[in-house]
Amino acid sequence: MGNMNWDDYRFFLSVARTGRLSQAGQQLGVDHATVGRRIKALEEILEINLFDRSPQGYRLTDHGQRLVDIAEAIETSVIHAQAEIGGHDQALSGVVRIGAPEGVASYILTDIVIELCRKHPKLELQIVALPRTFSLSKREADIAIAVSAPTSGRLKYRKIADYTLHLYGTKQYLDAHPKINTIDDLKKIRGIAYVPDLIYDKELDYLPLVSGDIKPHLTSTSVHVQLEATLRHGGVSIMHDFMARQYPELQRVLPDEINFNRTFYFIVHEDYAKLERIRIVSDAIIEGMKAKILG
Repeated sequence: MGNMNWDDYRFFLSVARTGRLSQAGQQLGVDHATVGRRIKALEEILEINLFDRSPQGYRLTDHGQRLVDIAEAIETSVIHAQAEIGGHDQALSGVVRIGAPEGVASYILTDIVIELCRKHPKLELQIVALPRTFSLSKREADIAIAVSAPTSGRLKYRKIADYTLHLYGTKQYLDAHPKINTIDDLKKIRGIAYVPDLIYDKELDYLPLVSGDIKPHLTSTSVHVQLEATLRHGGVSIMHDFMARQYPELQRVLPDEINFNRTFYFIVHEDYAKLERIRIVSDAIIEGMKAKILG
């Protein structure tokens, strides 16, 4: 059996987490053929099959699964070593990837990360703004903003702040349609909402909580599409107050009957929590989000 180094483990872990050579290559900054060669060479060194190959991707064998535990322990040691011995300048360089819902990314995070980039010019901040949850254990992001607290995994989380949502429409749209005095009146107008079967977190499924009888006419996985459709007088939608307050033409509809309180959580993998660059970005995001949401 030949010698392995940390680079071998990096390639192995990336394929184990993504299940695909192309995605692993993107993470590692090399082409998929290079990843394939490295995995094949590693299997030859160890004299075992680490993955079952299929058109669906690379699936870990039992041997591969056992090696994941060893590789992750080594990865943790490397991360902790970086945190302990990295100088201040070195610690504040590198990439930090932030997974966040679209609305938060656009209306809250942008100002915060611009300021961080000004203060720490060697940092590279990546905001992944997608309507989905992020797996920190698969290293899809270094830190994440979510509307639900994690229930498993080696993750640390903190409550950032509560936020509120109401039903909104433009003055022009509301003036041109029958007056809404009760929830039942909502059946007479057009609703805008999330695509029901593609809602990635149950905390975002608002309409059934208003009434089971209301059926939206226009749905989208994107909160920006919902916002734009509302601003273009396409109907009414449930929207974050921190987004809606940017647009004076939006008016609340039945604010006493239709209002939601939700919570943003900050999540980080415990292996990364002590890294200086992660800690500084984390503190800035948490404090900045609190100020913007509660302010």
